[in-house]
Amino acid sequence: MKLSVVILTYNSRKHLEEVLSSALFADEVLILDGYSDDGSVEIARSLGVRVEFSQWLGFGRQKRRAVELAKNDWVFVLDSDEVITPKLEEEIKRVLENPQKSAYRVPRLNIFFGRRMRHGGLYPDATVRLFDRRRCNFDEKEVHEKVVVDERDTGELKNHMLHYAYDSVEEFIAKQNRYSTLGAKENRLKAILNPAWTFLRIYILKAGFLDGWQGYVTARLYAQYTFWKYIKERG
Repeated sequence: MKLSVVILTYNSRKHLEEVLSSALFADEVLILDGYSDDGSVEIARSLGVRVEFSQWLGFGRQKRRAVELAKNDWVFVLDSDEVITPKLEEEIKRVLENPQKSAYRVPRLNIFFGRRMRHGGLYPDATVRLFDRRRCNFDEKEVHEKVVVDERDTGELKNHMLHYAYDSVEEFIAKQNRYSTLGAKENRLKAILNPAWTFLRIYILKAGFLDGWQGYVTARLYAQYTFWKYIKERG
């Protein structure tokens, strides 16, 4: 089966060359760009990547649009801060020789503040990324989008991709502040109770403390995100 790797970009140059290079084994690599002005498009074109443009539609609709633009029915949806490892590349190739399912979940190894996070519920962090677009596609949610597919028709890949999640605390705060606005669920009681539970679950119950100081900071920041999500008014 031929494969298209599709990626959304907007001022994404930080890791983009590494990300795109990891996907060049595919029959097509396509970026759907939101009119970047930081050189992202030039990086993509220098690597022979197909470039299309779109105004921002929200995460779900934007990814649906990218999938629809692809030339091939089998697609791998990669974020602009994710890298396909050599072991994952080989596994994808083997699966596409004779796919048994319509979609496959892929584990992610998240990198927070320079550390690969294997605890705190942050690993394997698997989501559907490889799928046959004739049978499934993304929903249209503005944030926390997912591929709509029958669970019985979903397989699991063993090898992970790398995710450069957050390089700094400031980057984490900025992104989660934006996500909490998009996914606001105003509930004052939950704003009081849920942040403490979030910290306890990540740091203690999910053993986030085994990830050193990064594990502690991550648990604290996710607790703060939980507070923001429930204290903000719905848009």
